[in-house]
Amino acid sequence: MPMDSAVSSLPTSSRAGSPADRGGSPPRLTLVGAEGPLSELPASDPRPDVHAGGVSWSIDPDLCFLNHGSYGSVVGSVLEAQRSIRDRMERDPVRFFKVDLEELVDRSRTALGTLVGCHPEDLAPLRNATVGLCTIFNNYPWRAGDEILVTDHEYSSGQYELERIAQRHGVSVIQAHVPFPLQAPGQVVEAVVSKMTGRTRMVMISHVTSCSSLIFPVEAVAAECRSRGIDILIDGAHSPGQVPVDIRRLDPAFYVGSLHKWVGAPRGASFVYVRPDLQAGFRTIALSSRAKKIRPARSLFLRDFDYMGTDDYSAFLVVADAIDALGGMDPGGVGGLMVSNHRRVIHARDIVCAMTGLTPSCPDEMTGSMVSLVLPEAGPEASQRPTRYDDPLQDALVERHGVQAPIWRLWENPGVRVARLSAQVYNRPGQYAYFARALAEELAREH
Repeated sequence: MPMDSAVSSLPTSSRAGSPADRGGSPPRLTLVGAEGPLSELPASDPRPDVHAGGVSWSIDPDLCFLNHGSYGSVVGSVLEAQRSIRDRMERDPVRFFKVDLEELVDRSRTALGTLVGCHPEDLAPLRNATVGLCTIFNNYPWRAGDEILVTDHEYSSGQYELERIAQRHGVSVIQAHVPFPLQAPGQVVEAVVSKMTGRTRMVMISHVTSCSSLIFPVEAVAAECRSRGIDILIDGAHSPGQVPVDIRRLDPAFYVGSLHKWVGAPRGASFVYVRPDLQAGFRTIALSSRAKKIRPARSLFLRDFDYMGTDDYSAFLVVADAIDALGGMDPGGVGGLMVSNHRRVIHARDIVCAMTGLTPSCPDEMTGSMVSLVLPEAGPEASQRPTRYDDPLQDALVERHGVQAPIWRLWENPGVRVARLSAQVYNRPGQYAYFARALAEELAREH
């Protein structure tokens, strides 16, 4: 059963934007937002709750860590399960790779299929979502003159790979502009549909965008693609564990997802879904020594991706353990945790906006467990400072305040600078108040 069934009957947010026409099909789930205005601001406190959710978090207890969305955090029980897998591998590596690996991959595949709502046999493990996108692009039967349609909110690595594919196959990459800030999901659908032509072969769109933190209305876009005979590739790097995923309902050609972010698996655990009719001839970028080993009882699709050569597969092999740990953090299970994290981040946004004068960038229904706020531009001298992160402001927040939160520019719209905040169970309201004070101080320094 897909995870959205646990929370699909919840009431809509009382604070969400409400334009008359949101466009497209309404999402199956509208997450609950914070209710009513802030009664008082929390006391400033940078410390996370490293025992929140009844688990042991590895986050530095003295770091104001507000960036779960980039690399996640692995709880103690999952790290222990990974150590156990590695110990098993070292005791008899021959048996591990020849006999045990397949069974262990299937265990995680089965748990993952339940989480994302599809048949486990249609899921293949990969090291990260970037490899997933690259694998899809290199397997797809492009024809000279094809167009692939993307938005200007897509993650940079996928766009870079598309540049190579376009040159190799004579494919044109067409970009749809989605405004930010924005008022309604319908703006996304309108932007994408307006760029579709008779040459559009594929649409690549994020389920949850990375830099702007928007839940895109992928169900409505997928329906438009099906009606026009266009394949859709959904980039779900930020989706599993943050928002409900129901691949059966979406019915995409391809779906990629990361499991080290909101699912809490170790880094190196991701997946690609390939629709059954597209699996024939869909192969790994590098073929292993088992590429011609015939096994009638197991599809070539599974055999290829389950073993891609000697590697440490332990991150994917504990995905089931990570899902179990995630579900135990909230009385409502994984679905309940998604809702409570959504409430946390809406509350966090309200705290920061109240203390800094920044404004929300989208309606609550387009927010999961991350939110991005548009920042004012820095003065010329401040913007030229050297940086070890992505913006000199982020360096200042880390070095002077012990705050870890990304400061980015939209990939295809460098004139828009944002601060992105994540909310996981270990984050306290006082951390966002601390961040707001630090941000206000550093923004004042920039002029």
